[in-house]
Amino acid sequence: MKECKRIREWMEVPGRLETGPLNSITDVPGVTVGHCTLIEGDNIRTGVTVVKPHQGNVYIMRPPAGVCAGNGHTKATGSLQIEEMGELESCIALTSTLSVGPAMQGLLDYHKADMQDCSFKSINLCVMETNDGPLNDIMGGHVRPEHVAQAAACAGTHVEEGGVGAGTGCTCFGYKGGIGTSSRVVRGVNIGEDRDFTVGVMLQANFGGNLNIYGHQLPFPPLPTYIDDSPRGSCSIVVATDAPMSDRQLRRLARRAIVGMTLTGTPLTNSSGDYAVAFSNYEKNLRNYKEERIRSIDVLSDNRINLFFEACAEAAREAVYNALCMAQDMKGIDGHEFKGFNPLDFASLLPLK
Repeated sequence: MKECKRIREWMEVPGRLETGPLNSITDVPGVTVGHCTLIEGDNIRTGVTVVKPHQGNVYIMRPPAGVCAGNGHTKATGSLQIEEMGELESCIALTSTLSVGPAMQGLLDYHKADMQDCSFKSINLCVMETNDGPLNDIMGGHVRPEHVAQAAACAGTHVEEGGVGAGTGCTCFGYKGGIGTSSRVVRGVNIGEDRDFTVGVMLQANFGGNLNIYGHQLPFPPLPTYIDDSPRGSCSIVVATDAPMSDRQLRRLARRAIVGMTLTGTPLTNSSGDYAVAFSNYEKNLRNYKEERIRSIDVLSDNRINLFFEACAEAAREAVYNALCMAQDMKGIDGHEFKGFNPLDFASLLPLK
């Protein structure tokens, strides 16, 4: 069994921004993450991951949000309304491509209590997905609505990484993939503010390309003599911040998560659903669904946003590497097996500690 350590335990990580104390999306105050992992027999390798944007009623107190599709080969739900209205009104669930339906039902069941005092019974459910078919019986209907509740019930600030939750059956760059997370702190002194802010990223790494680790190009796989489908896959990315951003600014922030992902060596291939949702839980800017009067909000100056873009790209890039480094070997459906990425296998190419 390979040794699972996050990327910065293996090597020095370049960049001028510090991580938060957990180097996780949950360094953003109020954000929690929970997993439900399904591993049964030889064929079931899947699960659900839930991100809670804050600890209140998300349906009533809605975080401003923005979306960005790097490559739109995705079955994610909720994106059009987020784009139109600029806000989240549910927690975010991640799962397998063909389990989006039961995950939506699970999110609805979870939020029913939040909606009980509202006369208008509807909710925009945000479910993100990637295809875990190489390891999982993806058409078997193994994810059920109650698995969303189980993931939500165990949500906390410790984010398990690798082959867990929605990342259970994921593969990445030909290795075992999965869940990865990272964060960066933007110091107030550097943007003319009297407090610090955090940008956190969590993603479901399930895509392909030619792996590059902080400028160290690993060997390119040989081109086959047949049509190459190896880069197929997707990456669902959740970006959180406590900075006061408008939905327009959050759309721009989401785009930088895609930038960070591409720095790991993916060209965003034809059938890769690469998609990011970014939200802010800055308390004053949460939109009270029941409040209909004119209101004011705080908004970061665009002239002070560059460090947030840098933070997002850096955190997304490191989150991919953490997903790879923390994933163990896995064998799944039809005997398919994917090895966990082991930096020691490339000791001559990487500047390991």
